[in-house]
Amino acid sequence: MDRPIDDIDGCRAAHLRLATAISNLPNAVVSRPSPLPEWTIGHVLTHLARNAESMVRRIEAATRGELIDQYPGGAAGRAAAIEAGAARPAHEVINDVDNWAQRLDGVFGSLPDDLWSRPVRSLRGDEHPIAQLPLHPWWEVEVHLADLGIGVTPDDWTQQLVDRALPWLIAGLRHRADDRSLMAWMLGRSSPPDLDPWR
Repeated sequence: MDRPIDDIDGCRAAHLRLATAISNLPNAVVSRPSPLPEWTIGHVLTHLARNAESMVRRIEAATRGELIDQYPGGAAGRAAAIEAGAARPAHEVINDVDNWAQRLDGVFGSLPDDLWSRPVRSLRGDEHPIAQLPLHPWWEVEVHLADLGIGVTPDDWTQQLVDRALPWLIAGLRHRADDRSLMAWMLGRSSPPDLDPWR
């Protein structure tokens, strides 16, 4: 399986944008509510750190021939880890995000070509090759930058990201809404359907 060079480069660039955007955030901003329900800015940033950590853990396990869960304790463990880290001082949260982003970029940059086809497990329990991973933090970081409410909006998403992520998101709509409601909306026959939360 080919090394996903464009996705690796996109992920690295997104991490740099994130690091620049959050480098001087004060405690008052990190503790304020984000646009995401029930999450502060600290929750969003901690989620990004734990997501990057989960990728590093899974890739390192795959290089040893092991297949592990994305998060210890599954979805409940993920939620608990985010909650536990969300209220830390801003500098701790920012350092956590930056350290795991750099570590993930290092893993993507150094993984040998013959290992990109090894399987990893998602939060839902699906298995897919490591080669599919770099797209996920790229678009997670870009999307959540807009969720921070610190001046970045969806208008700032690169066309390259939209070209890569939108087809994947469209394909996943069938898992988030009733088929008929989705079809009627796409044909201009109804209002947009209520979508189950994206996971």
